[in-house]
Amino acid sequence: MNDFTSDLFSVAGKTALVTGGATGIGRMIATGLVHGGAHVMIASRKAEDCKAVADELNGMDAPGSAEGFGADVSTEEGLEALTTAVKERTDRLSILVNNAGVSWGAHFEDFPYGAWQKVMSINVAAIFHLTRNLLPLLEEAASDEDPARVVNIGSVMGTQPIAEGAYSYTASKAAVHHLTRTLANEFSERRITVNAFAPGPFQSRMTAFATATDEQAEAVGKQVPLGRIGAPDDMAGAILYLCSRAGAYVTGAILPLDGGQSVQHGMKLFQD
Repeated sequence: MNDFTSDLFSVAGKTALVTGGATGIGRMIATGLVHGGAHVMIASRKAEDCKAVADELNGMDAPGSAEGFGADVSTEEGLEALTTAVKERTDRLSILVNNAGVSWGAHFEDFPYGAWQKVMSINVAAIFHLTRNLLPLLEEAASDEDPARVVNIGSVMGTQPIAEGAYSYTASKAAVHHLTRTLANEFSERRITVNAFAPGPFQSRMTAFATATDEQAEAVGKQVPLGRIGAPDDMAGAILYLCSRAGAYVTGAILPLDGGQSVQHGMKLFQD
């Protein structure tokens, strides 16, 4: 890779926070940022898992570094504790990745009331409150030439009218997309970009019921227009684009990482 390309997609010297960064998409994102040269804080409910992943990332031949610690974004107290933990570690935050999330599946007739409160609280309210809490650190890192970045994790299920039993999840991800656009509009004067990923199927703890084995992943991939599920490099490439100089002029975008699912449909007008 030549110097121009390396510099364009570099996140060297930046400090990032990735919630839910010990597994799945969060780990893919954290790995990409470390390879890009950033110092990445990985936080999730299982502190030991975060520390173990950080040790693994620090063992790679990569220019960045990582540290892991526990955090619970499901409660106001947990969000305040996470905010304090971040502020103890840095006075400026270049990248905030709101990845932590949960899902809930049940038949329409049996879908529990509590599933709405839990899913909406973690998937939507936590994004709003954590971003608000860390706004001073984001502003400290922001500049005209290199804005601070907020990346929220939505879903193709928040773009397409499909639930497959995950009613509160799909509604929450649509809310994430709309909140992303709203904050992008409000934060532009602060020189902070706000974008979201709308992933299709990737291997993760949340999708383990359908993608845990290679055979399952291959079967799911056959339903994707490009013929496969997402790979770690797909996620790493996308995060490096949005958080490096290459993505400095992008805000309010809902980036589909879904192999074409967001434009997939079964409608035909005139062809057999």
